[in-house]
Amino acid sequence: MKRKATRFLLSIGLLSSMLIFSSCDEEPIPLYDRQTPVVTINWAATADSLQDKTYDVFLSTDGKYFVQNNTGNTFFNYWWNAHALDVLVDAYERTDDAAYVQRMKALLNGIKDKNNGQFPNEYYDDMEWLALSSLRAYDATGDAAFLDATTILWTDIKTGLNDNQGGGIAWRKSQLAYKNTPANAPAIILAARLYQLQEKEEDLELAKTLYTWLKSTLVDPATGIVWDGINRTGNGEIDKNWLFTYNQGVFIGAAEELYKITGEQAYLSDAVRTANTTMNNPELSPGGILRSENQGDGGLFKGILVRYLVRLVEQPNLAAADRSKIINFLKYNAETLYSKGIHRPSLMISPDWKTMPGNETDSSTQLSGLMLIEAMARLEELNLLG
Repeated sequence: MKRKATRFLLSIGLLSSMLIFSSCDEEPIPLYDRQTPVVTINWAATADSLQDKTYDVFLSTDGKYFVQNNTGNTFFNYWWNAHALDVLVDAYERTDDAAYVQRMKALLNGIKDKNNGQFPNEYYDDMEWLALSSLRAYDATGDAAFLDATTILWTDIKTGLNDNQGGGIAWRKSQLAYKNTPANAPAIILAARLYQLQEKEEDLELAKTLYTWLKSTLVDPATGIVWDGINRTGNGEIDKNWLFTYNQGVFIGAAEELYKITGEQAYLSDAVRTANTTMNNPELSPGGILRSENQGDGGLFKGILVRYLVRLVEQPNLAAADRSKIINFLKYNAETLYSKGIHRPSLMISPDWKTMPGNETDSSTQLSGLMLIEAMARLEELNLLG
């Protein structure tokens, strides 16, 4: 009941802010070629169906983790399963169905079991994804096991801090001189959320320090586009040609979390600029639809961006014009996916949200589309879809 009351107050606050704030500083996103028919869609019911199908199709036979794909590859992907936990939290927050708590707990234990009986692994970004989803699970359930996992992971994640490339957290333990956005922006979000929970000043200071390094090193000062990494091949260069949707998303999330704590407008302005640039970028969002980044790891990228765009939409001090642009963008993507990118009756999701999937669907790709549908159910619940 507490979560439901909080949501009601949030929706009232958001609606009030939409009447108060307005902004015309950014160029409007392009008019979309709406070939997708506008229909009334029950987003919550669609999310329920996709949750059940995803769990049935991709859960391993031992019930411990989500497998690689729907055609027999049972490989365990640590960070994909971290996002599977996040998606289960989405469902529980929306439905209050205790069955999702059981699934969440089983998945957390299964990830540990498949990872040689421990939570830490080689990759700092992998651990951050699991720490974030575990912390959300703790916030939703109050089950200390989820917070314990987050604490173990956070302690290990901080061993990746070093002065190579001027600061930041390394991507992996065996490559400490390579720094990238996926290992730093989620760490900022995690540190900020832990500060909000536990009020440890060192967590907030670390979040700010990492943000300063990330913005000055891997964010284009002219556009707000977020680059992937620096010194990947040992030459000290930035991978400006590696442009991925999820890097934009986690930077938006990092900025929004710090704005929430500090109230400093610069953070919110950073988040809005990167969001607007992403929605207008022809490489990232051709024709207003987030591009296909294929399957495998790339299958998850768009869903991560969507998650943090929704967090930005929920920020009460976001200007009404910016909120409207993001909601319209998400709605257009979701309507397109609903009509063109979900096969029926299998309910498998395509990596290209405007075309039907092939015979093989990776769980990463399925989860990404499910994140979008859950996002729409969330906006629908907050009465923000119009």
